[in-house]
Amino acid sequence: MSIGRFAPSPTGPLHFGSLVAAVASYCDARQRGGQWLLRMEDVDTTRSIKGASDDILRTLTRYGFVWDGEVVYQSQRSVLYQQVLDQLRDKQMVYACTCSRKEIADSSILQGIEGAIYPGTCRAQAAQVNTPAAWRLKTRDAEIRFDDVIQGHQQHHLSTAVGDFVLKRADGVFSYQLAVVVDDALQGVTHVLRGADLLNSTTRQIHLQQLLGYATPVYAHIPLVINSDGQKLSKQTLAQALPADNIKATLIAALAFLQQPLPENMHLFSLNDIWQWAISHWQLPLNTQAKCAINGKMAT
Repeated sequence: MSIGRFAPSPTGPLHFGSLVAAVASYCDARQRGGQWLLRMEDVDTTRSIKGASDDILRTLTRYGFVWDGEVVYQSQRSVLYQQVLDQLRDKQMVYACTCSRKEIADSSILQGIEGAIYPGTCRAQAAQVNTPAAWRLKTRDAEIRFDDVIQGHQQHHLSTAVGDFVLKRADGVFSYQLAVVVDDALQGVTHVLRGADLLNSTTRQIHLQQLLGYATPVYAHIPLVINSDGQKLSKQTLAQALPADNIKATLIAALAFLQQPLPENMHLFSLNDIWQWAISHWQLPLNTQAKCAINGKMAT
């Protein structure tokens, strides 16, 4: 069975960019006759905002989404993540790292796809004693390739693109990379539709899947929604929360952004009829320049 998922972080209310990602994964899963799961990616509890998870659930319900099964909360799955980390440690695939951010910045001479690459200091020598340690995955010569359904062929030589990356921080917080891989595997996710801002994370996740013997889902990274300043629409760029009214128009705008074929009279449809049309006519968007979303309205 096809299984898709939507995994927002409860760091604030859903915005138009969140809606686009949710609509894409929902329509894709439902058109396949599959399940659509909902997961709160709150593994980093220091960033979660009280009440945000409940607000997200209410917003999704208001917009007509119906998910399968219970909502999964990463903050309740630390035992599972630790078990997987222990497996990797037993196989000597990870090592403790006590380097500070300043030490890494001062000692790193290589730049990767997301900034300075960790030079492997603690891999070559014992970590400092009586010091909180992070746990890093050994990437070594891993060359990861995959074909994204929207973005096309992708590949990274992990040691030069990202270096040995953190699976558990020194403060005890598990990384997004580890948590999402474990959750997707345990939930049986077969298709991942998400924003293109996560495209560079995918090779790391596939590397972990291969090391752990997990199946690799089909990946499709949709174009990002940007604001009038060319920035990704996000909580950090002060994206406005989805409106509690004008729901049909906002949903239609999300479908238009996703390049879906829409009838001219769709504004006359009921919310349920909009969803039926969207699911039955769903097609993956092309990898084209994203339009701007301003307060939920589309503008070129």
